[in-house]
Amino acid sequence: MAQQTRRAPGRPKKVQTEATPEVVQEVKKEVKKTSIPLKWKEKESNNKNVEYIIPTNPGVAYLVKQSNVTVYDKEKDTVRTMRYCPNEPSIWMDEQSENAVRGSVVFREGRLFVRSDQPNLRQFMSLHPSNMANGGNLFKTVDKIKDAEQELSKEFEVYDAVAKVRECDIIDLIPVAIYFGVRTDAKSTEIRHNLLRIAKKNPKSFIEAFDSPQVKTRAVVQQSVNYQIITSKSNGCYWTDSNSLIVSTPAGMDTVDVMTRFCLTEKGGIVLDKLEAELAKL
Repeated sequence: MAQQTRRAPGRPKKVQTEATPEVVQEVKKEVKKTSIPLKWKEKESNNKNVEYIIPTNPGVAYLVKQSNVTVYDKEKDTVRTMRYCPNEPSIWMDEQSENAVRGSVVFREGRLFVRSDQPNLRQFMSLHPSNMANGGNLFKTVDKIKDAEQELSKEFEVYDAVAKVRECDIIDLIPVAIYFGVRTDAKSTEIRHNLLRIAKKNPKSFIEAFDSPQVKTRAVVQQSVNYQIITSKSNGCYWTDSNSLIVSTPAGMDTVDVMTRFCLTEKGGIVLDKLEAELAKL
């Protein structure tokens, strides 16, 4: 009788067991949510390159003063001495190490660039007494947005001032011309040409002159002098017909200016009305 060979035992079958709800809950508790940290962002005022300029007469190179520079520290509420040391984390001398080496701060062609990784130099320049933001008169921070707004505003002022010269009647331009010392006995084109140069040079003052009581009053006074209604002398202003004194002029002052200020007072208002009435008769 033939013998039957026994079959070798194979790899045991995997037994898949379903996790109970209790086990699943425990696993969820162990798995913690991980969040990717956001990139650290420094304050905008301290996380950018800063440019400083010397507006007037910068020269080829200018070395910023560092010896005995004392400023007020708001945090400490005291006056402290500061200096720029590239390898020191603080600009305050009392917080720097004994081996601190002072670095040079030099403007090249009137410009100094401070990188975003130089916070100590940026703080030193920000607090320096020569900074115009602190009342100094040497250098200032370049603010391109602010400078662009100021330039745009100035361009609009020039445009408005030029429009005044072009569109206003010559009668309305005469008081302004007198105020700025422009000859009014010339042709209207020459008066407009001279006013155009003034308008471009100082547009804000030029535009404000049209609504200034002082400008209109000075024009009345000057025209009254030109038409010999009143007489301007070094010691005072007089009525031409009676030679009686209207107002005396202090030594070293201009009679027309003194008369103009007098006419703007309550007492001088009567005189101003009479001058306007006399001019209207001409």
